Amino acid sequence: MTKRKLAITELGLRDGHQSLLATRMRLDDMLPICEKLDAVGFWSIEAWGGATFDTCLRYLKEGPWVRLRELNAVLPNTPIQMLLRGQNLLGYRHYADDVVKKFVDMACANGVDVFRTFDAMNDLRNVRVALQQVKENGRHAEGAICYTISPVHNLEYFVDMARGLEDMGCDTLAIKDMAGLLTPKSARELVKALKKAVSMPLHLHSHATAGLAEMVQWEAVKAGCDIIDTAISPLAGGTSHPPTETMVAAFSGTQYDTGLNLEALQDIAAYFREVRKKYKRFESDFTGVDTRVQTNQIPGGMISNLANQLKEQGALDRMDEVLDEVPLVRADFGYPPLVTPTSQIVGTQAVLNVISGKKYKVITNETKMYLAGKYGKALGEINEDVRKLALGDEEVVDVRPADLLDDELDALTREVGDKAKSVEDVLSYAMFPAIALEYFDEREKGVFNPEPLDEPEAEAPAAASAMQLAPTEFNVVIHGEQYHIKIEGTGHKSEDIRPYYVKVDNVLEEVMVETLTEVVPTLDGRGIDAKKASKGSKRPKATSDNHVTTPMPGRIVAINVKEGQTVEAGDIVLVVEAMKMENPVHAPVSGTVKAVYAAVGDNVNPDECLMEIA
Repeated sequence: MTKRKLAITELGLRDGHQSLLATRMRLDDMLPICEKLDAVGFWSIEAWGGATFDTCLRYLKEGPWVRLRELNAVLPNTPIQMLLRGQNLLGYRHYADDVVKKFVDMACANGVDVFRTFDAMNDLRNVRVALQQVKENGRHAEGAICYTISPVHNLEYFVDMARGLEDMGCDTLAIKDMAGLLTPKSARELVKALKKAVSMPLHLHSHATAGLAEMVQWEAVKAGCDIIDTAISPLAGGTSHPPTETMVAAFSGTQYDTGLNLEALQDIAAYFREVRKKYKRFESDFTGVDTRVQTNQIPGGMISNLANQLKEQGALDRMDEVLDEVPLVRADFGYPPLVTPTSQIVGTQAVLNVISGKKYKVITNETKMYLAGKYGKALGEINEDVRKLALGDEEVVDVRPADLLDDELDALTREVGDKAKSVEDVLSYAMFPAIALEYFDEREKGVFNPEPLDEPEAEAPAAASAMQLAPTEFNVVIHGEQYHIKIEGTGHKSEDIRPYYVKVDNVLEEVMVETLTEVVPTLDGRGIDAKKASKGSKRPKATSDNHVTTPMPGRIVAINVKEGQTVEAGDIVLVVEAMKMENPVHAPVSGTVKAVYAAVGDNVNPDECLMEIA
């Protein structure tokens, strides 16, 4: 019997916690175990890329480049692997080639050894520049096929794509089964077909959402797969991946024996069992085994993201409606694989279709870009009625989207100015301008405000006890009109502001409550006011057709007009970021901008008047 050692990539530091804990694991909880991880003998450790870059800046207030450098320093013997979205890099749009090249250069300089590079559309034009730059830097280029199921995807298509990636000089080929759609039979057939067509080693990445991943990996390895992705057991299973220890034990004593030490893995697992407890507030009811993935094709990470989006909108009870809507939107969009950023685009549009009460009533900028071909070519036919509704007479792109982009690195450098202290800062700004600037500002002040780990209720027990005395359902009378109010829930507190989800006459609203008093407990348990403050006036309520408002709670990222400017009905006057997507807000009427009641960076809510047009 010929020995063929199986190699393993460990995912605990990236996709494990991204799939189960909303990507919230902090660097401080990674560093103490890295020496033991480094000694195991993994083929690679995936520790960067994917959603980690965004989350570091947005929620954790960690420098993503700092994270990479520190991990590189404590993992000297094991290659660090990252997930790169080709021309999207780690953002949600395509970037000019000079930005892509510089990003790869800096990722290499800061410690990335293996680049798993994919395109959400499986459009090979969108990975060519990134893969070439990886090879220019002498690093390992792994091309990835995004595996999916649809009326237009078949075995021949995936084989042709593999040949294209080999022609680009890839060192290995990854099967990226982001939704866990592979079955043992389909995995065996796919691996055999790919091994016959290309000479590159095969690397399998399959989520455990459907409960099939261990069997899928077993059959894939027997069929010729060379490397598998696993996650240490406390960060495995459900929407994550097969447990590392399980797969090491499964192949032990066979011709595929990994040679990894199970006892060493148990020590690492014990560490992460304790670490996971710290992130309890980010656990979700939607990250366990869910066999519905076989019919709705929704990846595990996307399910947890949808749950967070709905929670932010106070509509978590509508998850089943959204899960039903996602396949319908995907069909309208020509059956793209559901992986970042197309999973966010399709998923967010499905959420908007459900919570707005009408399909495509609100269409994000990213949806418009997708339908215009600015993310690449869809394999299936796009619903022309939907495209017309979104784009009007706008021309659809049929070339490589980045061919339409001029070099932008110099312009971005000038734009961010001295707020950026390095090339890495400019690249952070390129991908997430608003949150990068917020991070730079906090860094300059030397005071970061990361999202708290504790449950919101645990942040202020005195206030909570006082709140227990307050009603959660009541009637109020304002100017002679009665309204029925029911408090449905609350989001996490940021400094003195906390979102409350309130039903007003059975219509769900998000209310941003700014604390003007601090509750201090007294002997009778009622509490007293220990903080007196006076804040600015509230925005006026949108009451007429010439008032501009947002269709959903979000944060203003752009205001396109000024007071005194003439606008036409339908012009985009501002942009609100909600659910990580940019939502253009249009002028409801033609006229002159009389007043602007909001600024970039403001959190805004439906029914607030953000701008008045006379």
